[in-house]
Amino acid sequence: MSDRWDAAAFKTRVDEVLHQFVAREADLFAEIDPSLAPVATQLEAAVQDGKRLRAAFCYWGWRAVGQPDSFALLRAAASLELIHAAAVVHDDLIDDSPLRHGRPTAHVALRGAVRRRPRSAAAARSLAMLVGDLLMGMAGQLFATSGLPAAYVGRARPLWSVLGRELIAGECLEILRTGSEPDTAASLQVIRYKTAKYTVEQPLLIGGALAGAGGRLREGYSAYGLPLGEAFQLRDDLLGLFGDPERTGKANADDVRGQRPTALLAETWRVAGEDDRTRLRALLGKRGLDEAGLHAVREVMCRLRAPSLVEDMITARVEEALGALGGLDLPAGAADALGALANSATVRLS
Repeated sequence: MSDRWDAAAFKTRVDEVLHQFVAREADLFAEIDPSLAPVATQLEAAVQDGKRLRAAFCYWGWRAVGQPDSFALLRAAASLELIHAAAVVHDDLIDDSPLRHGRPTAHVALRGAVRRRPRSAAAARSLAMLVGDLLMGMAGQLFATSGLPAAYVGRARPLWSVLGRELIAGECLEILRTGSEPDTAASLQVIRYKTAKYTVEQPLLIGGALAGAGGRLREGYSAYGLPLGEAFQLRDDLLGLFGDPERTGKANADDVRGQRPTALLAETWRVAGEDDRTRLRALLGKRGLDEAGLHAVREVMCRLRAPSLVEDMITARVEEALGALGGLDLPAGAADALGALANSATVRLS
């Protein structure tokens, strides 16, 4: 791959690595017993879609040190997409989300495999949990067998523990704060640990560690990656409620019905008067919330300009990230690619 960033070509390369690796692992899994075939199918379904941003940030964390394009590095970078796939399966299970990329989520799709069993819904959820666990294990396997020298892998291995600890901490914080009175600072902490770090900062740091990046560059990666990762999730929060489900592939009532600690809801709550808060209390967290109720929540948010407040938060974080990027002495190709990635991660429709 040349120094000129081509997102589509990179995605094609990562997809090829992921699809071949997961297909082989799914076949080996299904060989154990024919009844495992539906679970194996969900392993492959979990990696069918995605922008491959995490792999891209890892790749450019490597290239920005001055290292050349490498198929072994591409395999290591692709392993981060398996962590993401595992997190998505678990997240959909935790949130009881019915759709992802316009298709039934794993715990919904697996109901067919156990429909004649006692407590079939619970059994399907258990199978989905194990799909996520297996994907996480496969991520470590792909990383360890990427083909990079053992010394390179050893430099990055400690960051895997950090990534896993922080990702799960973020998931736990979201669960613990779901249903609580909305608070912007608490929501931003969830965003930072559940999404920002493992989407941008940690992939960059892992790519840099594999390449032998120095301390100043690693600090720069964090200064760029953390605000950009937060901006990415803030955009996701807006799309989650105001996006077109045909484009996002997800149901857009999940955050409201679950009363999740999003910054969008927190900012709405912060500027709302008592009458609007009373109205929101009657709507948030209702599992059976209909389209009229969802429209009422949107109406309150728009009247209070909460989406604009979140847009301002996104803009400020992107500017902070690009400012940090501009302060680094990077090869031109890496600087251009990371600038383009900042745009594609935060200016999107799905």
